[in-house]
Formats: sequence, C-alpha cells, structure tokens
Amino acid sequence: MSSGVLVTGGAGFIGSHLVDRLLADGESVTVLDNFNDFYDPAVKRTNMAAHLDYGHYTLVEGDIRDRELVNATFRAGGFRQVIHLAAMAGVQPSIQNPSLYQEVNLTGTANILEACRTYDVSHLIFASSSSVYGNNEKVPFSESDPVDRPISPYAATKRAGELMTFTYHHLYGIKTACLRLFTVYGPRQRPEMAIHLFTDRIYRGEEITVFGDGRSSRDYTYVDDIIAGILAGRTAEYDFQIINLGCSQTVSLAELVEKIEHYLGKKAKIVHRPDRPGDVRRTFADTARARELLGFRATTPIDTGLKLFTQWYCEKRGRQ
Repeated sequence: MSSGVLVTGGAGFIGSHLVDRLLADGESVTVLDNFNDFYDPAVKRTNMAAHLDYGHYTLVEGDIRDRELVNATFRAGGFRQVIHLAAMAGVQPSIQNPSLYQEVNLTGTANILEACRTYDVSHLIFASSSSVYGNNEKVPFSESDPVDRPISPYAATKRAGELMTFTYHHLYGIKTACLRLFTVYGPRQRPEMAIHLFTDRIYRGEEITVFGDGRSSRDYTYVDDIIAGILAGRTAEYDFQIINLGCSQTVSLAELVEKIEHYLGKKAKIVHRPDRPGDVRRTFADTARARELLGFRATTPIDTGLKLFTQWYCEKRGRQ
C-alpha cells in the first residue's frame, strides 16, 4: 500500500469512526493501534471488525513508543498524510500515572514526528484537547487565549504535543493542524467517559458519582461533527493552525444527568463527592476559526446526540 493515510489510534472511539468514513470514501488506510488495556481491548476489536473486510485497509498492531515499528510502518506505507489520534487519554488517570502519559503522549508523538520528517509526510493532523485551556476565566475559549497553565499531566502533554508539531512544521515544512477537540461523545464512546459511564450505571440501577455541585459544564460535541471537522482539515488551506472543534454550547453536569434520565426513562441514584484536582470547571469553544478555515459548524445539538447515544447503548445491551 502506498500514498495512503495513516491513522494512529484508529481502532479507538474517534479513530474507528474516522476510518469508517475514510474507507467508505475509497481511501487507502493504515491503522497503527496497540489495543492497550486502558479499557477492554475487545471493544476496540469490535470497533474495527468491519474494517478488515476492505482490501484497502491495513492494520498494524503496535505501540507508537516503539521507534523501530513506527519507522517500519512509515517505510512500508509511503503515507502522504498522518492523522495522529493515538494517546493516553483521561485527566484523572494522568494524575495517577503521569510517567505513562509522558512516555506515550510525548515520546510516542516525537517518534511519529520524526517518522513524518524521515519519510517525507507532507500533512499532519494532530488531535489536541480542550483541556489545554485549563481554568481560563474568559469564555468562549479562543485559540489565541493563553494556554500556559494546564492543570493535569494529560493537558500538559497535549499542549506539549502542539509545541512539538509546530517545531517540526517550522523546521521541515510539514503542513499541520492541531485540532483541539471538545468533549467528544457518541456511539463507541470510551466506557469511562461521563456520558457512557452515567448511561451504563443509570440503566443498571447503580449509583453514579457527581463531583462538585453539578454546575461544572462542558461543550459536548457529537462524534459525527468531530469527524466532519477532521475530514475538512485534510483539504483546507493552511500551513500551521491550531483550531477548536466544538459545539459552542455548554451543558452543566446536573443538566446532563437529567437529560440521560429522560432518554433512558430511569432515575439516577446520585452520590455527591467533592471536586477532583485536575478537573476543569468548564469548557466552551469559540469556533470562528474552524468556520473560517474548515467551513466547520457542529450540527448535532446535545438532545439529538444523547438520544442517538442512548439508543445505541440500549441496542448494544440488547445484543449482549
């Protein structure tokens, strides 16, 4: 396979949705994923099972920390474009195990960047995160806002990744977009993320834990909208850009629980706990730059997205 696109982390939540679209569009796709045990690897196997039916799909099982494997993958692939989604995700786990996050998100990303340089990749899309904004008081969050005070190791590694990609753009001319993703949800969402976790426990009649007073808020963005933004980033005109991808609407934690209750038709058993270190108070995306450069506008309101997610969840439960 040559002149295709490499998707790191392509068996995960966002990655598998992206690969769905790329394959449907006839693209030659290579996925590099290590199927780690951050959550049940069988979930990722299910995510990408249908991809194996495509002749223009290649799966490489391995770790981005493995420099030799990364180089061999690039050498064999002849990629013109890399979409780098692979990372250790999650704020709280990064506080518990910061060294792992540094190894994967920094060393692993450095390996990808070096391979991009060595094998003449012309275009890189890097998945960053709204967590880089920390507890900025100004809202909505704009790409020109200061982001020098991350409040978790995860956020710090994502900001460092942005800086590393700029360095490689500056030195080697790699066209690069750093996409700051705002709380992505939808079918296949990782099981430890709030919407999936709350849905699962409410459905089962188990307790859910709400940290803080319920007034913290997030800019929840449906996965189809995120995929549309990534795809637009593949063809847009820029040299190096940092771009927010969000819904530009906020929902409080308390409202989120009420909406999930509504779509499941079940009441939550709520246990309240104090705020946790590392959790930001709110996220809220200014998407003016995304509209200008990518023609991006999220089209899935939270109620529509949650209805689709809970339907998917209930169907999945019915198949088990």
